[in-house]
Amino acid sequence: MAVRAHGHSAVCRIGFVGTGAVARRHARVLTGFPDVELVAAMDVDPDRAAAFTEAHGGRPVPDLGALLTAGLDAVYVCVPPYAHGPAEVQAAAAGMALFVEKPLAADEATAEWVGRRIATAGVVTRVGHHWRCAEPVRRARQLLSGRRIRLVSGVWLDRVPPVPWWSDRARSGGPLVEQAVHVLDLARFLVGEVTEVHAATAGSLPGGADLATGALLCFRNGAVGTLATTCVLDAKHRTGLEIVADGLIVGVGEDWLDIRDGDSGHRADYDVMAPRIAVDRAFIDAVLGRPVDHDRDAPDHADALRSHRLACALARSSESGRAETVR
Repeated sequence: MAVRAHGHSAVCRIGFVGTGAVARRHARVLTGFPDVELVAAMDVDPDRAAAFTEAHGGRPVPDLGALLTAGLDAVYVCVPPYAHGPAEVQAAAAGMALFVEKPLAADEATAEWVGRRIATAGVVTRVGHHWRCAEPVRRARQLLSGRRIRLVSGVWLDRVPPVPWWSDRARSGGPLVEQAVHVLDLARFLVGEVTEVHAATAGSLPGGADLATGALLCFRNGAVGTLATTCVLDAKHRTGLEIVADGLIVGVGEDWLDIRDGDSGHRADYDVMAPRIAVDRAFIDAVLGRPVDHDRDAPDHADALRSHRLACALARSSESGRAETVR
């Protein structure tokens, strides 16, 4: 892939598939970078694509074929869970670098198919698990380094998001796949791989999305964990992890860190936008062939696929009521 050079500076030319709220967030960040040009965008709603390009630059195009012939270096795929698949596969086949918003799909089979095709294409990828780019996560990783982790408690206590497809489990994947995958990815990043899960639910929305879930997680390194999720609240209450190691408790989320070490403790809150800017910066640097700060980088598609498998194993267990092995 040849990145375009404007004068003496390389410029990364970006296209968007999907122009909803998360795409607009990325666009606001990207337009602040001097080495990025927003070239084109497409959406199932042409008026939304037109409004997106009017606000952020570039031009609306009618379909994926037009987008992929617009002279791009990279494509942001910001679509609902059920719409993942064709855009990633076709863009990768065309040699485009890919930034894929989470979750990777509403189901496991689609994400696996996309993963195989991306691996064959060999393109640069990142997935929008931006929590990994957060300063509290970096500090938590340093604090936990070399310590034996015993217990992990994850939570996602929230409301039903205001999008019509979310409560339909077939289209969203359900809360474990669509929301809690952020927490699960962080658990993998800070603690390690999970080998087995066992989940139970308490009620569901008319579309099948779980109202509340409690789960047990068994980690390969011997740690045990729990995950609690709910969408019955009026607003987001808390999301993140509490990790117990020998002599230390570290609570961590996207924008907070709580350290308990013996009789002392310290809590700090952080800028919620900082990791969202960092994740885009790291992706652009990777596309342009520059060094990337791995403490400020998101997972590639293959790594994020392991978090997706974990979320899907929990979703299967919540339906079956049985323990499930994480593939």
